[in-house]
Amino acid sequence: MFREAVRSLVSYKPRTEISLKRIKAPQRLAPYAFGIGCEIDGPGEDEEDAATARLILLHDPDGQESWDGVLRLVGFLRADVDSELAADPLLPEVGWSWLTEGLEQYGASFAALGGTVTQTTSARFGDIAGPEHACDLEVRASWTPLGTDLAAHTEAFCGLLASAVGLPPVGISMLSQRDGSR
Repeated sequence: MFREAVRSLVSYKPRTEISLKRIKAPQRLAPYAFGIGCEIDGPGEDEEDAATARLILLHDPDGQESWDGVLRLVGFLRADVDSELAADPLLPEVGWSWLTEGLEQYGASFAALGGTVTQTTSARFGDIAGPEHACDLEVRASWTPLGTDLAAHTEAFCGLLASAVGLPPVGISMLSQRDGSR
C-alpha cells in the first residue's frame, strides 16, 4: 500500500516553473514516511526561491484515530508575497481556499482536512542579510487521502504553490510592460 502510494505521489509531472525532488521525511511521525520538496525560483537568476514547500506522506498500518485512515499527507508552504497582498485581511481565507479548491478541482478524495494559514511581515535590522522588509504566507495542512492514488493530491498541492506566487493558469502567458507602454 505505502509503495503504491509513493509511486503515485511522484508520478505527477508539475508545470515547468515548479521543481520537485525527494527530501528526507520526518521518521518519528509514523512507521513509514516519504517526502517531496517543491520549489519555484524567484524572478532573477541569483534570487532565492519565491516559494518552497514540502509534501510528506505518512503511513501507519494500524492507523491513527485523528487521521481517520492509515495514510496521511502533511503539507507546508512558505511563499514571499508583496506587501499589499500581505496586508489583506482575507489572505488566510484565500490561501486556504487555494488548497481546498485545488483538492476538489483535481478530484483528490480526502477526509480529516485541517491546517493553518499565517501571514507575516518582518523588518530586518543590523547585520542580518536580506531585504529590509519581507512579507510571507505560510500554509500548514494535513489530510487523509481516500485511496492510494495520490497524483491528484500532488497536483492540488502544486496548484497551491503556483497560486501563492501568482503564476497564471497553465497555458496563459502574462503580458509584460515595456517602457511604461501597454
